[in-house]
Amino acid sequence: MPHMSSQKTIFLLLVCGLLFGLGFYVYREFRTVGTRGLTVGAFLRNPSAQSGQIMRAGTRCENAPFLFPTDGLIGFLWDDSFRPGHRHAGIDIFAGTAPGVTPVYAVYPGYLTRQADWKSSLIVRIPNDPLQMGRQIWVYYTHLASPNGDSYIVPDFPPGTREKYIEAGTLLGYQGNYSGTPGAPVGVHLHISVVKDDGFGHFKNELDIENTYDPSPYFGIELNANRKPDGIPFCEQTQ
Repeated sequence: MPHMSSQKTIFLLLVCGLLFGLGFYVYREFRTVGTRGLTVGAFLRNPSAQSGQIMRAGTRCENAPFLFPTDGLIGFLWDDSFRPGHRHAGIDIFAGTAPGVTPVYAVYPGYLTRQADWKSSLIVRIPNDPLQMGRQIWVYYTHLASPNGDSYIVPDFPPGTREKYIEAGTLLGYQGNYSGTPGAPVGVHLHISVVKDDGFGHFKNELDIENTYDPSPYFGIELNANRKPDGIPFCEQTQ
């Protein structure tokens, strides 16, 4: 009997351990749903309720090299998660406006490319990373189109544009809600990420977080979900 009791105790401890591990995994994977996700939802329903947390286009936080690209609330961060196994490779900035209204500007000088089949996306090559000179990086902007894929990118950058030099602050287009699937919109926002070079002068796949850099030091504000598990990042104009 003592032997059976001991086996039951071990079994219960194993079950408790598994449940604890599962609970921690679910919390880690979906922490934004319970924190920032609720704030984003409330903001989209009533943007004026969080007006004090809206960042303004052109803001420079601390001594950051990048300007802030658009007006909006920073809703989701680098390495946030929306589903099991997913790791968000950039940041999402929500305007709280209709699609095609809120301007998006270049954060840093560079060479702009828009591939021929890109309806809502642009990428800008920066030959010298301002945080590590000699290293090339890319800045990716997306969701600049309507729910059906009608582009909000300005006419200066038609499909097929390659290596067109732009200055920081150049108007690129307007926030949209194109998801990549016509008729299945996401909330109106800009997704922006800092993408690694493959070493041969091309950008890596932005969808994989391992191919991107933590954008925090580029914008001078904490944008890493591991260091900011809840709350909305914000800074005033400091420069």
